[in-house]
Amino acid sequence: MSEHTVIPLSRNGANIRRFLHVSYRIYQTDPHWVAPLLGDLKKVFSDTNPLFEHTEMQLWVASQNGRDVGRIAGIVDRNFNSYQKENSAFFGFFECVNDRAVAHALMEAVTNWARSKGLKKILGPLNPTTNEEGGLLVNGFDSSPVFMMTYNPPYYADLVAGERFTKAKDLLAYFFDLANAPMERFERIANKFKKREPDIVIVPIRRQNLAKTLVKVKAVYNEAWQNNWGFVPMTDAEINFMAGRLKPLLTDGLAYVAETPQEPVGFLLAMPDFNQAFKPLKGRMLTPKLLGFLPYVLGWKVPDVCRAITLGVKARYRGRGIEAAMLAEGLRAGFRLGFRSVEASWILEDNTAMQRVIELFGGKAYKTYRVYERPL
Repeated sequence: MSEHTVIPLSRNGANIRRFLHVSYRIYQTDPHWVAPLLGDLKKVFSDTNPLFEHTEMQLWVASQNGRDVGRIAGIVDRNFNSYQKENSAFFGFFECVNDRAVAHALMEAVTNWARSKGLKKILGPLNPTTNEEGGLLVNGFDSSPVFMMTYNPPYYADLVAGERFTKAKDLLAYFFDLANAPMERFERIANKFKKREPDIVIVPIRRQNLAKTLVKVKAVYNEAWQNNWGFVPMTDAEINFMAGRLKPLLTDGLAYVAETPQEPVGFLLAMPDFNQAFKPLKGRMLTPKLLGFLPYVLGWKVPDVCRAITLGVKARYRGRGIEAAMLAEGLRAGFRLGFRSVEASWILEDNTAMQRVIELFGGKAYKTYRVYERPL
């Protein structure tokens, strides 16, 4: 292949557009790829994102014969390094043609940038942190990704491994066949829990009470996940920012807080797989195909799949069946709303307690996402 150049980009509007459009070239013939909504994704790169109060990000594109053929971001999250007692940079938003020289040049750009900052390790892909999308798909290429999960061609794993990256952690996605699930069993689990734990109530989160419930979500989120691999607490501003992005898509019956009379103790968030509706839009809202998307947002129509995004309980309340009761509540609601299947993602490969809960309901691991690391 001919010579290529790697060009650093600042995060202004034109450069972000250029950076995001690289993926259209990579996936132009891929039937499973779902273009992200560009208007929403641009917010992640904008200075209005409170992530940038404690994070630096540098973008690069690789250009060949006047065409952009790859991209990568270097990310340093000071909160992550402080919380995890690490000295790491992330690479993220990686896209590349099947050319080792181009991949090498992009990875070298991040490596040199991270070294210049005195960092000791690179971890990724994280887009842009462990609180959003992460991992390279390494198993399960036969279907489209669900909402807010990554997707890439199979050759990406070879490109990344070819740069001396090794596995840091695998993240699993589980699949449930909801249409044929034993609903009476979910009913029994929910009823048993109510008898055994009468003081714990499972309260639905609705669009209209989201602002009030966010206080409870914050209280659970940063405590329930604090010992998880790669976790970094979200600031109040980051949770508000994420809630603002997700609020238009929140579906009644798919999000819950578990509470005792004293405090909130658990949190479940599931969302319809809006990727099914987004796919024809090719990332753009200003298209005639928007008419096909509106019924999903307005709740007149549901996609086939629902994604269970987050399920966690504060450590001192675990082992009391709260996770199973919340999942039973969510699956029953999903069935009533008309979903035919559920993806629970992602689950850490060594989180056996959560895997057991999911397997109890008939979930089977069907996709694997890998986060890689490399010492500098």
